[in-house]
Amino acid sequence: MAVLVPGLLLIIGLAVDGGAKVQATQRANALADEAARAGGQAIDRSAALAGEVRVDTAAAVAAAQAYLDRSDVRGTVTVIDADTLSVTTTITEPTIFFGLIGITTMTVDGSGTADLVTDPAVN
Repeated sequence: MAVLVPGLLLIIGLAVDGGAKVQATQRANALADEAARAGGQAIDRSAALAGEVRVDTAAAVAAAQAYLDRSDVRGTVTVIDADTLSVTTTITEPTIFFGLIGITTMTVDGSGTADLVTDPAVN
């Protein structure tokens, strides 16, 4: 019994905390995707008034970062080649069973991208 109980706790811990890690990773990816989408909607207003549809890259980065801040998630926002907004997120979650062996938190990363409209012919 003394050997069986720790083994069972380890298996339960792997299932519970492993599942929590998968869920946290999905959340990190979803938040990164949503932040990228929020940034991708930052239309350059002066260009739009002139009949061109394009994204204001500075406003896109600010909008994506604001989304992360509202979601209370750490992350970085970058513009790649002036037409792709890339967002990476980092989430730290407490563990339940792994705390018994000294692992009290787990950190996961997520990523998401959005294509920015830069061609006036694209509507």
